[in-house]
Amino acid sequence: MSSLIKKVINSAKAPGAIGPYSQAVLVGRTVYISGQVGMDPSSGQLVPGGVVEETKQALKNIGEVLKAAGCDFTNVVKTTVLLADMNDFNTVNEIYKTYFKSDFPARAAYQVAALPKGSRIEIEAIAVQGPFTTA
Repeated sequence: MSSLIKKVINSAKAPGAIGPYSQAVLVGRTVYISGQVGMDPSSGQLVPGGVVEETKQALKNIGEVLKAAGCDFTNVVKTTVLLADMNDFNTVNEIYKTYFKSDFPARAAYQVAALPKGSRIEIEAIAVQGPFTTA
């Protein structure tokens, strides 16, 4: 059996890890992107503006990691959305659909007790490199 290549993916345009993890790991053609909060990569602080601005920044951060992996949002096949308050679900959906426009990825959304740095949202993603043929 041939071995798969495992490669750590980093982007200076997304926040660095705040713990012992990587921004993303590529295994074969699959990119596993760690949860991104609405943190400004230059300041290391959450962006002001609550869940709306944090969601935009979290997705912007994911976009930068995707670019570093040679992908974009069309390569994403699965996301997980963690919310501090499930009442923000519809607001997040409005922003989410401006990044994912069609052939939406599979997704799960959960309300959690707390998120890093007091964030209102965290989003993780799985993407697959390369072109797709839509069935």
